[in-house]
Amino acid sequence: MTPQSDEDEVWRQIVASFNDTAERDSADQPWPDSENVPAEPTRRVVKPPEEEPATGTVLDDDPLERSDAGQDGEEEDEGHFEPPPPPPLPKLDLPTKLAWVALFGGPAYLLVAAMASWHMEGWALFTAVAAFIGGFVALVVRMGDGPPNDSGWDDGAVL
Repeated sequence: MTPQSDEDEVWRQIVASFNDTAERDSADQPWPDSENVPAEPTRRVVKPPEEEPATGTVLDDDPLERSDAGQDGEEEDEGHFEPPPPPPLPKLDLPTKLAWVALFGGPAYLLVAAMASWHMEGWALFTAVAAFIGGFVALVVRMGDGPPNDSGWDDGAVL
């Protein structure tokens, strides 16, 4: 550990050189000298005119409307991905449909009844809450533990 006077002297030097610019030494840089670029751009920056073009003027230099002459009017968009249509929804059995109806129907009834200021009996409140909880439990219990039987050995991975 250094004595207190040495630490104070180092601290004074740090504070005194706070606003000084760092000296650029190429040996201390972790990057090559070719990456030292000037802060100012080397090319002249051309700003667009501040005036609006006159109405009725057609601009022929629109890059979005350009077409190459060698394509015979056909446009190929090589970078555009069009996903395949989604598979149809699976057919649900009656208990699963009832569980979904109970899961959303119970809270929907409570929400509509509260917004419409309906007088709700105790049995109606209990039935709506029980339907929600029962629908949730039924869906969780019927949920499978693993992948479906027809998923294949690769879990659907496609290269």
